[in-house]
Amino acid sequence: MPKPQDIESIERMADKGLETQLVHGGAMRSQWGEVSEAIFLNSGFCYHDAETAEKRFNGEEPGFVYSRYRNPTLAMLEDRLSLLEGSESCIAVGSGMAAVFAALMGVLKAGDRVLANRVLFGSCHYIITELLPRFGITTQLVDDDGWEKALNTPTAAVFIESPANPTLVLTDIAHVCALAKKAGALVIVDNVFAGPLSQRPLELGADLVVYSTTKYFDGQGRTLGGAILGAKTLLEEKILPFHRHTGPALSPFNAWVILKGLETLPMRMERHIANAQQLAELIEAHPAVAQVYYPGLASFPQAELAAKQMAQPGALITFCLRGGKQAAFTFLNHLRVVSISNNLGDAKSLATHPATTTHSNIAADARNALGITDGTVRLSVGLESIADLARDVTEALNPCS
Repeated sequence: MPKPQDIESIERMADKGLETQLVHGGAMRSQWGEVSEAIFLNSGFCYHDAETAEKRFNGEEPGFVYSRYRNPTLAMLEDRLSLLEGSESCIAVGSGMAAVFAALMGVLKAGDRVLANRVLFGSCHYIITELLPRFGITTQLVDDDGWEKALNTPTAAVFIESPANPTLVLTDIAHVCALAKKAGALVIVDNVFAGPLSQRPLELGADLVVYSTTKYFDGQGRTLGGAILGAKTLLEEKILPFHRHTGPALSPFNAWVILKGLETLPMRMERHIANAQQLAELIEAHPAVAQVYYPGLASFPQAELAAKQMAQPGALITFCLRGGKQAAFTFLNHLRVVSISNNLGDAKSLATHPATTTHSNIAADARNALGITDGTVRLSVGLESIADLARDVTEALNPCS
């Protein structure tokens, strides 16, 4: 019978390059010595004796007890994501929104106060403004210049989405984290739009980072998944109990797909970003376009902050068409290579109209105040030939003039 192979632990991989970590990090080989990581599609685990079961449950002995808690495939993904993010620990969950909600509910209680940046993804906006208040939690949306004043009042947690969905508005993460620490507040950063190769919130002072692993980590539109990363003690004491007892578990199969996707992440992101830079410059020059928001452009309103906290500009472009909703729909309906979809972070380029999809739950006047107009289009740039993308976008913009 073959013997179990060594585990490529975080400690063993610490001195390796990122590309090597994303191929080998966290890998656990069974006694059969498989090359590609195994998928453990099981719900429960057996124990050699009753004493072992007792020790597993009281924490005296490491090991797995139930896949709603943890599973070998999930453990490999969590270790690899920790290497990618530079965090002590990680908890994988069933979706990006499960990660957002678990991170918040794990650290909050009735009577607490939460701050968030004003521009948020529609579902995040719903959680902050509608759901948390049902549990006796006070919430406030904060403008970019209002953090110092807002944090003069006792606050339990700060939720930051930067770049924000869909306007790409940035929050100065280091500045807000410094203010939050003085106020005794934990900082949670949704880093989906930038990603860990472009922005490192933990290094900027954040306590927790959340992701939808559906975006970029999988990167091919196959799975739902989410992750919460941060200090081991914080995750184990605050987030893990909520996760274990409320059940936002990630499927082992989805964990395996995401795990394999991480192997090619650096190469894919290089292509995503190169394509996005060229398309942003092309879109900015078109007469049908009133404004383009992309951190890689000199015209980006927060170019200085982008250069300060982002290593790369990312692969999301937002632009506003002069003709409003009619022009936006005309653009979307003339696309042939780019698909219309509310998703993002896929190998395929995807475009959406936030006002009628991802942010349709926000009142029109509130959307307009946030800069999400009827002419706003969000473009997630994929891996296709840049020549094909440029032609497709140009031909879709021309009828909008």
